[in-house]
Amino acid sequence: MAWPNPSYYLASKAKRPNLYYLATSVILCSIFYIVGIWQHTRGGMANLAENECTQLQNMSGVAAKSHTLDFDSHHSAIDLPIAPASPARVNHLPACPMYLSEYTPCEDAQRSLKFDRVMLVYRERHCPEPNEVLKCRVPAPNGYTTPFRWPESRDSVWFSNVPHKELTVEKAVQNWVRFEGKRFRFPGGGTMFPRGADAYIDEIGKLINLKDGSIRTAIDTGCGVASWGAYLLSRNILTVSFAPRDTHEAQVQFALERGVPALIGVMASIRLPYPSRAFDMAHCSRCLIPWGQYDGLYLIEIDRILRPGGYWILSGPPVNWKKHWKGWNRTTEDLNKEQSGIEAVAKSLCWKKLVEKDDLAVWQKPTNHAHCQIKRKVYKKPPFCQGKDPDQAWYTKLENCLTPLPEVGHVKDIAGGMLTKWPERLTSVPPRILRGSVKGITAKIFREDTDKWKMRVTYYKGFDGNLAVPGRFRNILDMNAYLGGFAAALINDPLWVMNMVPVEAEINTLGIIYERGLIGTYQNWCEAMSTYPRTYDFIHGDSVFTLYKDR
Repeated sequence: MAWPNPSYYLASKAKRPNLYYLATSVILCSIFYIVGIWQHTRGGMANLAENECTQLQNMSGVAAKSHTLDFDSHHSAIDLPIAPASPARVNHLPACPMYLSEYTPCEDAQRSLKFDRVMLVYRERHCPEPNEVLKCRVPAPNGYTTPFRWPESRDSVWFSNVPHKELTVEKAVQNWVRFEGKRFRFPGGGTMFPRGADAYIDEIGKLINLKDGSIRTAIDTGCGVASWGAYLLSRNILTVSFAPRDTHEAQVQFALERGVPALIGVMASIRLPYPSRAFDMAHCSRCLIPWGQYDGLYLIEIDRILRPGGYWILSGPPVNWKKHWKGWNRTTEDLNKEQSGIEAVAKSLCWKKLVEKDDLAVWQKPTNHAHCQIKRKVYKKPPFCQGKDPDQAWYTKLENCLTPLPEVGHVKDIAGGMLTKWPERLTSVPPRILRGSVKGITAKIFREDTDKWKMRVTYYKGFDGNLAVPGRFRNILDMNAYLGGFAAALINDPLWVMNMVPVEAEINTLGIIYERGLIGTYQNWCEAMSTYPRTYDFIHGDSVFTLYKDR
């Protein structure tokens, strides 16, 4: 038998009188409270209950300090110690006025009027000065509606999202766009392809091979609403379309709303924001660019961004002018002079005119400059550029010099290396890496980066289920694309990625991205992008802030 602990027994016994006193106090207080109420109503002894309760409290060791309740304040805020200042609450930026719903900072029409009109300089990028930068959020227009999903978006756009009817009037005959009910419809027409973009592309396909995978990237200069690029997508040809923000209001905005790659841009006095040897095909359909003027400066720029063996396609004036000159309201002398000027510039660039049939003319850039260097004895101009980085294209002035292609060992070699045909081109090691022309990038690094992004995108899709839903996102922006691995990992989804290479990046990798069959452009993220508000469905950034941490 275990005996109880003596200390526990003594402690328990000591607590019992306290419990008895407490219970007795509660009972007596309750009785005296009732008696007090009765005395108060009868005019009896009003203080009996209070006196008795005070005596009981004194018995239990709780002394009453006062019999009178004091409701006066004895402390104020001035008596409190000074607390350290806490961080101010972050103020969210207010909404901009509604008239700024389409504000594009570096393409602002009012600001552009301050600049020179020669060579369309005023249409170029002109970003706000620091004191002009708006500190507000651009609002959506009234009635903004979630865009149609691809492929329906190619042919339909909500009017409330792009509330501009100008093109339905200006281009009514060309069948660019129609307004029907609450939406715009895009029949696929163009100035030079009234039967539709599909039929027009079929005609091009009869002149050059669009099916064997040798043509993957294209650029459309003066694109309109980008129907040419929109219909090339079904042929696995990815097109960058661009046009200025001019009297044809919202043409690039329409293209982006349709889910077609596009940027605001113009051929003026600076290089297009793409690396050399980027595109397999360049296109101009009545784009109104003066190709033969300024000593062929604009064709020289097209030559820079065309890969060796790439094609330049021209339709509209002056092609087939003998048939169309009356409808164009121009003289035969004027049109003949324009065509002769274009032919002369093309020859000076060593281009070969492959064919001119009906309203189409096609030239091809040489695969190397072995013969072209010899021809410099005949064509003195343009001379070859000396010492200039051919891939530098951010606010870089155009020059009247021919961008030299990489040296070759044999006259039949392809300068810079042969590109693999699509779709193998996506994962094959790009020639710029194989040749060691991009410092610090090896074949091993390329393959590891490709594998890494496959795993990351799989994780992304598990983390954000929307990214895994086909058609949920169409326009995607990668703010720091590096080798294009993120875009490559998404290649089987119904979307496109604009791969941005910041000009602050240590290594210029945009040429590698194009050799993979992907598209992109340069960007300084301290400035606004040349695109309309509400352009992209999904924005991805990897190590972006690291580039700007000291800015």
